[in-house]
Amino acid sequence: MIIGTIIRFIVSALVLWGLSFILPGFHIAGIVNAIIAAVAIAALGYLARVLLGKKASPHGRGIAGFIAAAVVIYLAQFLVPTMRVTILGALIASVIIGLVDVVVPTELR
Repeated sequence: MIIGTIIRFIVSALVLWGLSFILPGFHIAGIVNAIIAAVAIAALGYLARVLLGKKASPHGRGIAGFIAAAVVIYLAQFLVPTMRVTILGALIASVIIGLVDVVVPTELR
């Protein structure tokens, strides 16, 4: 179980770090900061799930889940000093991360 969690954070960090190279309005300096961002996003996503319910969590379905994921990504920049995200960057990152999650699930099911 701990190995699965570590793999999930590594995959998430690599996706975030890769997005910082190709996505305007989305920047993370270094892989260590990408790992920190992955942890921050996971924590904020958990908080969103607790406060708003599963349907409005970043892993929820539909537009509410998409918007919640974008908000979580945007708010993560305030927890990770080297992460800078615009609102548009957070929206696009939410779409790309959602697509990657379909192909390579980063949540243990």
